[in-house]
Amino acid sequence: MTSIVNSFPAAIKKALEASPRKRRFKQSVEMIITLRDVDLKKPENRINTVVTLPYPPPSKLAGVVVIATGDVALKAREAGADLVIDRDELQKLSGDKKAIKKLAKKYDFFLAQTDLMVQVGRTLGRYLGPRGKMPQPIPPNVPVAPLIDRFKKSVRIRIKDDPVVMCRIGVEDQPVEHLAANAKAVLDELLKKFTHYNIDRIYFKLTMGRPVKLEKTGGAK
Repeated sequence: MTSIVNSFPAAIKKALEASPRKRRFKQSVEMIITLRDVDLKKPENRINTVVTLPYPPPSKLAGVVVIATGDVALKAREAGADLVIDRDELQKLSGDKKAIKKLAKKYDFFLAQTDLMVQVGRTLGRYLGPRGKMPQPIPPNVPVAPLIDRFKKSVRIRIKDDPVVMCRIGVEDQPVEHLAANAKAVLDELLKKFTHYNIDRIYFKLTMGRPVKLEKTGGAK
């Protein structure tokens, strides 16, 4: 694995150079990992987990929604949650498919008070569930600010129907060594479930750039 990780900076640099044209927006740097010999018919081979990046991009942190009431809602707003939905607002969303779909698409992570989880499931479950975005429960008496901070600095890696992981590891103006460290964090998380052999191909690309393949991977020959 060391040789793979050591190859990250060069591959990321190539990906940055492969998109020389300046865009009107700051492009994300994306990592794509394809797996081999993984039977996704087995539920244990599917993944839906969160990776906290060691160097999250300050200009493009993940969007976090907190569903809560009272003191938890107040502290969530103070902690910089991108959106706070209280019980009444959650009730108003019921049946508004367009608004719920917009929420599910726009935001990356959802947190909810435990006593609202049943209502959240009834209202948002059918839209968040298929996207792997069902809310993380906020246990009683657990400070919400550190949770929000953690998720803002995180990315989701998910494997469901295809043996491919695609996620953002940063933005184009971050130092290459920071992007490489973020890529390592994603790979390390995958290797908690799969072996080095299961890693078939690794690519890096910018939002509008072409994919650049890492020359050395475990499964590739």
